[in-house]
Parts: sequence; structure tokens; C-alpha cells
Amino acid sequence: MPMLGLGTYQMDDYDECFESVRTALRMGYRHVDTAEGYDNESAVGDAIDEYGADREDIFLATKVSPDNLDYDHVLTSAADSFERLGVDFVDLLYVHWPMGEYEARDTLEAFAELREEGLVGEIGVSNFTVELLEEAVEVAEEPIFANQVEMHPLLPQTELRQFCAQDDVDVELVAYSPIARGDVEDVDELQEVAEKHDATPQQVSLAWLREKEVTAIPKATSEDHLRENWLSLGVELDDEDVEKIDSIEERERIVDPDDAPWNR
Repeated sequence: MPMLGLGTYQMDDYDECFESVRTALRMGYRHVDTAEGYDNESAVGDAIDEYGADREDIFLATKVSPDNLDYDHVLTSAADSFERLGVDFVDLLYVHWPMGEYEARDTLEAFAELREEGLVGEIGVSNFTVELLEEAVEVAEEPIFANQVEMHPLLPQTELRQFCAQDDVDVELVAYSPIARGDVEDVDELQEVAEKHDATPQQVSLAWLREKEVTAIPKATSEDHLRENWLSLGVELDDEDVEKIDSIEERERIVDPDDAPWNR
């Protein structure tokens, strides 16, 4: 899984999404993240097809919505996503939120069947707390590959990172909203590190996630922002930089619905 991908949340305009994905692929991105609930799988799939790369060269991830998480609905939802994307398989299929029809054993049994049939490369979950992830790892018939959560220097997810790093868990973290929707720009510590590296605070945030061995999927629609994020791969932080960023005391969660699992 490439450690920098393109997120497509809130890209429900077909033309905008198509152009963003196509531009990203031309720039070098090889990881694209979408979801059934984003209403843009067709645009994502069409952009990948138009670009013309071998399917195996693109790491493609999508997600099953909470209302489709019982066993039969997972299988139907996945088939519908494949049709909209125009593909025979996806590299990573997520449980989007542990809500609605989600029941760990029943839901993950369907995900395991898809993986055993070769339709899904890896199984993922999203927005899972430590407790929910622990349950999923325990009951899943196939390994949980990744947990996609909001993560950035203002929400470092320390407890979750420590749990995922355990040998008997070994789950990758994927960060959505990795630049806190631009709010990292106003953080003094990130500004200082950015100035040192002739970079932007957004690029420093993405580099910091990479130092934490976390994959980032920032959303971007303009070519300038796509390039800014892509060039973050050239920002190499030293231990002093990481310590300074780790010392940030401000905390901010961007995505925080009332019924989110951490609010229960």
C-alpha cells in the first residue's frame, strides 16, 4: 500500500472527481481511496480506466456503508461497488463505520468470504476505537489489514498507534484528514519545522505521519494542492523535528458525529 494516496471524500461532482483522480495518477499517485457513501465510485473508476495503467499498478480502496453491513448486504454492496468502479477486485475493502448493521462476526465473515474468493485483496475497518478493533481482530477469519481514522498532529492517535503496533495485532493505520483540513497551517511548531525544511506545514504534517509509519490520504482537487501533497514525499524530518511536533498540546477532531464510537 503506497504511503501517500488520494482521498476523495466530498468529491461528489463527477467532473471534479474524475479530473482530480486523473491528474493525481499522471502526477505519480498510485493509491486512490473512495467509498460507497461518497457517490463518486463511477468517476474514480472512469479516471483510472482513462489513465490506462495496469489495474495491478493502482492500489484501490473503497468502503461499505453502515446500512449495508449485514452478511448478505456486504456481498451485494461490494458487487455494486465493483460495477461502479469497473473493476473485478479492489485492493482494500473497509467497514466504513461500526454503526448501522455492523455486527463484528457477521460482517467480517462476509468480508472474509470476499477475500477468500480473490475479490478483495485486504480487509480494512474505519473509525474503529481500540476496543472495537480488538474485537474485530479477535473474531475475523481473515486478518485485519488496516484501520482508517482521522489522524494529524492535532489528533495523534497515540493509544491506537500503540495498539496497532503490537505483534499480535499488526494493523496498518491510514490517516484521513491528515492536514486537519488545512488547520495545521496555523500551528506554530509546524510553521517552524516547515521553515527549516523550506516546506509548508501541510507537507510537514504528511511527513510526520510517514515518520509514524502511517499512510496518509489527503483530499485535493486542484493541481497545485495535489502537487504540494506529492512533494511532501521529499520532506525528511529528523528526530528533533518529530519531537517538536509530538510536543504540540493543541487537540482538534474534525470528524466527530454524535453517534461516533468514541462518543458512545
